[in-house]
Amino acid sequence: MKNEVTLRQFRYFIAAARTGQFSSAAIAENVSQSAITSAVQSLERQLKARLFERLPHGVALTPEGQAFFNHARHVMDSVQDAMRQASLLPQAARGTIRIAATYTVLGYFLPELLSRFKRSYPHVEIDLVDMDRVALESALKDKSIELGIGLLSNIAALDSYGHRLLVRSRRRLWAGIGHPAARHPTVTLAEAARHAHILLTVDDADAAAARHFSSTPARLKVALRTGSLEAVRGLVAHGFGVTILSDLVYRPWSLEGKKIMAIPISDSVAPMDVGLLWPKRRAPSGLADVFRQFLVDACEGMGEGPASMAAGRR
Repeated sequence: MKNEVTLRQFRYFIAAARTGQFSSAAIAENVSQSAITSAVQSLERQLKARLFERLPHGVALTPEGQAFFNHARHVMDSVQDAMRQASLLPQAARGTIRIAATYTVLGYFLPELLSRFKRSYPHVEIDLVDMDRVALESALKDKSIELGIGLLSNIAALDSYGHRLLVRSRRRLWAGIGHPAARHPTVTLAEAARHAHILLTVDDADAAAARHFSSTPARLKVALRTGSLEAVRGLVAHGFGVTILSDLVYRPWSLEGKKIMAIPISDSVAPMDVGLLWPKRRAPSGLADVFRQFLVDACEGMGEGPASMAAGRR
């Protein structure tokens, strides 16, 4: 059929959404940029909708594009899961895995992956515990959990544990659409430091913010510290300050529907790394290793999620 949709088109579209640039998507997929452009244009013609807003420095998902991205990603995940279920192991595996995860992982990373794991391994139970970083590290040291999933970038002595990176997520400056910082395509840390900051305190986000500015002469102006990410979104959207957080937790609107921009930072800013942790001399085995490998496979090529959302501006 002339207008048949292919998995390749889905893959190229997802790559463009995640990188925010057709050129970067082409590099990631090892194809020409024209192949990415052609795939996206074909999808837009068949859907009769514009999937991307073309910008001077890349592309951003339109609302229709964001909705399609969610469906396309689900299709590709389902294909991957179907290939995995062709093995006899998922149906045969039985038992319980004890794992722990931190705030950001539980809220913005793990739920969908757990759902996919349960579809592939219906007889495996997951004993999931909510822990902060300190409690997670303690549990790893006394071996009361088999696996931990947390922010590797927050752990000072990372080599004290076995670990595996799953997703690396860029950090950007969030600002309300009417905020002075939102007028520029990029911002330096020195420029960001001129504005009041709303600091998230969970998962050591405030400590990470302090590290970002440690090499700049400017002192960070803190307007408010809060453990609520929705409070951060709301306050930033209403112009009370800015914040630096990762693309993994970015959403372009507050609960009230006010627009939030995510502005690239031209200086070097450490990304937020999400990964697996296990006791140093106790490599995952049995079902814990099955779950570890599932996450590694599922996150292969996941990147940072729809980075084009974070780059988007109106």
